[in-house]
Amino acid sequence: MNLPHDDKTCGWYAALPAPRPVCVLAGQQTADCVIIGAGFAGLAAARRMASHEPAARILLVDAQRVAEGASGRNSGFVIDLPHKFALEHPDAAHKQRLLGLNRAAIAQLEALIATHRIDCQWSHAGKYQGAVGARGLAYLAHFEKLLAALGEPFRSVEQSELESVLGTRHYRRALFTPGCYLMQPAALVRGLADSLPGNVELLENSPILRLERDGQGGYVLHGADGRIRTRRLLLGTSIFTREFGYLKNRLLPVMTFASWTRPLDDDECRRYGGRFDWGLTPADHAGTTVRMTQDRRLLIRNTYRHVPRYGRSIDDATRAKIRGDHRQAFRARFPALADVPFTHTWGGVYAISRNFTNFFGQLDDGVFASACDNGVGAAWGTISGTLLADHAVGADSALLRDIRAVTGMPALNPPEPLLGLGVRSRIRLAAWNSRSEL
Repeated sequence: MNLPHDDKTCGWYAALPAPRPVCVLAGQQTADCVIIGAGFAGLAAARRMASHEPAARILLVDAQRVAEGASGRNSGFVIDLPHKFALEHPDAAHKQRLLGLNRAAIAQLEALIATHRIDCQWSHAGKYQGAVGARGLAYLAHFEKLLAALGEPFRSVEQSELESVLGTRHYRRALFTPGCYLMQPAALVRGLADSLPGNVELLENSPILRLERDGQGGYVLHGADGRIRTRRLLLGTSIFTREFGYLKNRLLPVMTFASWTRPLDDDECRRYGGRFDWGLTPADHAGTTVRMTQDRRLLIRNTYRHVPRYGRSIDDATRAKIRGDHRQAFRARFPALADVPFTHTWGGVYAISRNFTNFFGQLDDGVFASACDNGVGAAWGTISGTLLADHAVGADSALLRDIRAVTGMPALNPPEPLLGLGVRSRIRLAAWNSRSEL
């Protein structure tokens, strides 16, 4: 089994205080329900399951510490609008369902943050989608038409106004959409874990190495130093779902990378000249994402890799090359800050599918999963994990009917080595075509 193997250089995680003492899987355990994966989906599923069954023993198990995995490594956007491919769906009702699901997730997160006083730089800042050159401007015009057809609010922002916000004249134009929230992802995920209901037990640094049926309608989960018996299993494991034998040859493991600076000092802030607490995604999806955090750090994210062995597919030389690419993108945008160093460069693995379809539902007797967020992890993970628990106990709601309507089976992938060759070629072509936006 290929286990998570994330690098230890994630800036979001490094900025957190030391975590509480770890509790690991040991000995023979029995649980009414087990959730594997303590990211956005797993945390939401555990919380909802606990509310459905307050007397049940619920175990939430993760191979790493909470926030070390993909949920703590994203760029800190909680996006309400579907991404480009979903926005192009011909069925308007399909897009409205996605919007409703994402906005339900945002409302849920906002309520939890307020109730439990989670300090995670949560901000209703909206989002800029920016264009650098002609290619980006063409994508932006297309995005504008899609938003208008959907009836969603947006505002066109020209270069001079952008400069006052972003502290750079690098972008020709942007569209501002107000429904996005920004946050510190590792802080949010840890805060959600620290505030779980009392009947949820969190086991970290406890990879499940093997899953087998127990012959009595249940399952045995084997760890290095312990086992768990359960009759009900929820998988919030994203790309790692295939390691348990489900959705094999249907998920593509992709890693994207980010670098950020230390907090800018007062002199650097004067040279920067823009505002704080904003986020920009590229009009051309293969371009560069940029964020200015509340604590004055500038973040650059671009570059994609196909990672069949997850973190083990990336070596130090590759990471150094990516850091250099980020440096070039940073200097192009902020030449007055060219002397400000990066302190961290990290990658995070997520799952996409060739038909851009998310999986949600039952995989086997007593086994349920949400997998393949296609790059909208914080919102989609939160709402899909919540509704997966509803589905597992037989509940019903309008949101549950909506998520069933917009999900399906990810397409089968071609066999290796054709798959790897095709994915790598497509990523290289996208980077070449989008070079003006990087």
